[in-house]
Amino acid sequence: MRLSLAFTVLAFATPAFAGPASNAVKFFYTPQVKFEADAKYRDRFTEPVTKLFELNDQAQAKNPDMVACIDFDPGLDAQDFDQKTLDRTLRLVETLNGDEGTVTATFSLFPDAAEGAQREMVWSVRKVDGKWKIADIASKTNGWTLSLLQCMAGQSLE
Repeated sequence: MRLSLAFTVLAFATPAFAGPASNAVKFFYTPQVKFEADAKYRDRFTEPVTKLFELNDQAQAKNPDMVACIDFDPGLDAQDFDQKTLDRTLRLVETLNGDEGTVTATFSLFPDAAEGAQREMVWSVRKVDGKWKIADIASKTNGWTLSLLQCMAGQSLE
Protein backbone atom coordinates (compact mmCIF):
# COMPACT_ATOMS: atom_id res chain seq x y z
CA MET A 1 0.00 0.00 0.00
CA ARG A 2 2.75 2.43 0.93
CA LEU A 3 4.70 1.65 -2.21
CA SER A 4 1.73 2.34 -4.47
CA LEU A 5 1.02 5.64 -2.67
CA ALA A 6 4.65 6.72 -3.04
CA PHE A 7 4.56 5.78 -6.72
CA THR A 8 1.34 7.75 -7.23
CA VAL A 9 2.83 10.85 -5.59
CA LEU A 10 5.98 10.57 -7.67
CA ALA A 11 4.03 10.04 -10.86
CA PHE A 12 2.10 13.28 -10.41
CA ALA A 13 4.82 15.56 -9.06
CA THR A 14 8.06 14.50 -10.63
CA PRO A 15 10.93 16.65 -11.79
CA ALA A 16 12.10 16.01 -15.33
CA PHE A 17 14.95 17.46 -17.31
CA ALA A 18 13.05 18.02 -20.53
CA GLY A 19 9.55 17.84 -21.84
CA PRO A 20 6.73 19.82 -23.37
CA ALA A 21 6.51 22.31 -20.47
CA SER A 22 10.27 22.93 -20.66
CA ASN A 23 9.96 23.46 -24.40
CA ALA A 24 7.48 26.29 -23.76
CA VAL A 25 10.16 28.02 -21.66
CA LYS A 26 13.13 27.07 -23.86
CA PHE A 27 11.46 28.96 -26.73
CA PHE A 28 12.31 32.25 -24.97
CA TYR A 29 16.02 31.39 -24.59
CA THR A 30 17.07 29.63 -27.81
CA PRO A 31 18.13 29.88 -30.57
CA GLN A 32 18.04 33.53 -29.51
CA VAL A 33 16.54 35.30 -26.52
CA LYS A 34 13.05 36.69 -27.12
CA PHE A 35 11.43 39.55 -25.17
CA GLU A 36 8.50 37.99 -23.33
CA ALA A 37 6.39 41.18 -23.28
CA ASP A 38 6.45 41.45 -27.09
CA ALA A 39 2.86 41.33 -28.36
CA LYS A 40 3.71 38.66 -30.94
CA TYR A 41 4.33 36.16 -28.11
CA ARG A 42 1.21 37.00 -26.10
CA ASP A 43 -0.54 33.76 -27.03
CA ARG A 44 2.16 31.85 -25.11
CA PHE A 45 1.01 33.35 -21.78
CA THR A 46 -1.97 33.26 -19.41
CA GLU A 47 -3.08 35.38 -16.50
CA PRO A 48 -1.73 36.81 -14.30
CA VAL A 49 1.17 38.05 -16.47
CA THR A 50 -1.06 38.90 -19.42
CA LYS A 51 -2.62 41.65 -17.27
CA LEU A 52 0.82 43.17 -16.64
CA PHE A 53 1.62 42.96 -20.36
CA GLU A 54 -1.62 44.82 -21.14
CA LEU A 55 -0.73 47.57 -18.66
CA ASN A 56 2.75 47.74 -20.17
CA ASP A 57 1.20 48.15 -23.65
CA GLN A 58 -1.06 50.95 -22.37
CA ALA A 59 1.85 52.77 -20.73
CA GLN A 60 3.92 52.46 -23.89
CA ALA A 61 1.04 53.77 -26.06
CA LYS A 62 0.50 56.73 -23.73
CA ASN A 63 4.21 57.66 -23.60
CA PRO A 64 5.88 56.11 -26.68
CA ASP A 65 9.19 57.93 -26.12
CA MET A 66 9.63 56.54 -22.62
CA VAL A 67 10.39 53.12 -21.23
CA ALA A 68 7.15 51.52 -20.12
CA CYS A 69 6.76 49.26 -17.09
CA ILE A 70 8.94 46.36 -18.20
CA ASP A 71 12.41 47.76 -18.82
CA PHE A 72 14.40 44.50 -18.72
CA ASP A 73 14.07 40.99 -20.08
CA PRO A 74 12.02 39.10 -17.48
CA GLY A 75 13.28 35.65 -18.53
CA LEU A 76 16.88 36.77 -18.03
CA ASP A 77 16.38 39.07 -15.05
CA ALA A 78 18.77 41.35 -16.93
CA GLN A 79 19.25 43.59 -19.93
CA ASP A 80 22.67 42.40 -21.06
CA PHE A 81 23.89 38.87 -21.74
CA ASP A 82 26.08 36.75 -23.97
CA GLN A 83 23.97 34.37 -26.10
CA LYS A 84 26.75 31.78 -26.48
CA THR A 85 27.23 31.60 -22.72
CA LEU A 86 23.49 31.37 -22.16
CA ASP A 87 23.19 28.55 -24.71
CA ARG A 88 26.09 26.64 -23.14
CA THR A 89 24.91 26.97 -19.52
CA LEU A 90 21.10 26.80 -19.82
CA ARG A 91 19.55 23.99 -17.79
CA LEU A 92 15.79 23.43 -17.53
CA VAL A 93 14.11 21.25 -14.92
CA GLU A 94 10.36 20.84 -14.90
CA THR A 95 8.18 19.77 -11.99
CA LEU A 96 4.61 19.02 -13.00
CA ASN A 97 1.45 18.29 -11.09
CA GLY A 98 -1.32 17.57 -13.58
CA ASP A 99 -1.96 20.60 -15.77
CA GLU A 100 0.24 22.96 -13.71
CA GLY A 101 3.85 23.10 -12.72
CA THR A 102 7.12 24.96 -12.84
CA VAL A 103 10.15 25.01 -15.07
CA THR A 104 13.31 26.17 -13.35
CA ALA A 105 15.89 27.70 -15.67
CA THR A 106 19.45 28.10 -14.45
CA PHE A 107 22.12 29.77 -16.55
CA SER A 108 24.93 32.28 -16.67
CA LEU A 109 24.66 35.61 -18.47
CA PHE A 110 28.39 35.98 -19.14
CA PRO A 111 31.45 33.76 -19.58
CA ASP A 112 34.09 33.14 -16.94
CA ALA A 113 31.51 32.94 -14.14
CA ALA A 114 31.43 36.72 -13.80
CA GLU A 115 30.14 37.89 -10.43
CA GLY A 116 26.37 38.38 -10.50
CA ALA A 117 26.00 36.52 -13.81
CA GLN A 118 24.30 33.38 -12.43
CA ARG A 119 20.52 33.25 -12.67
CA GLU A 120 17.79 30.96 -11.39
CA MET A 121 14.38 31.70 -12.88
CA VAL A 122 11.18 29.85 -12.02
CA TRP A 123 8.54 29.83 -14.74
CA SER A 124 5.03 28.86 -13.63
CA VAL A 125 3.32 26.90 -16.39
CA ARG A 126 -0.25 25.85 -17.05
CA LYS A 127 -1.70 23.54 -19.67
CA VAL A 128 -4.45 25.30 -21.62
CA ASP A 129 -6.26 23.55 -24.47
CA GLY A 130 -3.50 20.95 -24.64
CA LYS A 131 -0.61 23.48 -24.81
CA TRP A 132 1.79 24.55 -22.08
CA LYS A 133 1.62 28.30 -21.44
CA ILE A 134 3.46 30.62 -19.09
CA ALA A 135 1.45 31.92 -16.12
CA ASP A 136 4.26 33.78 -14.33
CA ILE A 137 8.02 34.24 -14.06
CA ALA A 138 9.93 34.66 -10.80
CA SER A 139 13.58 35.39 -10.13
CA LYS A 140 14.97 33.28 -7.30
CA THR A 141 18.23 35.16 -7.80
CA ASN A 142 16.84 38.63 -7.10
CA GLY A 143 13.55 37.86 -5.34
CA TRP A 144 10.81 39.25 -7.58
CA THR A 145 7.75 37.88 -9.39
CA LEU A 146 6.67 39.33 -12.73
CA SER A 147 2.93 39.42 -11.99
CA LEU A 148 3.59 41.43 -8.81
CA LEU A 149 5.51 44.24 -10.54
CA GLN A 150 3.76 47.60 -10.46
CA CYS A 151 2.71 49.27 -13.70
CA MET A 152 0.90 52.61 -13.67
CA ALA A 153 -0.49 52.64 -17.22
CA GLY A 154 -3.17 55.25 -16.56
CA GLN A 155 -0.83 57.84 -15.09
CA SER A 156 1.63 60.21 -16.70
CA LEU A 157 5.24 59.06 -16.50
CA GLU A 158 6.53 62.64 -16.18
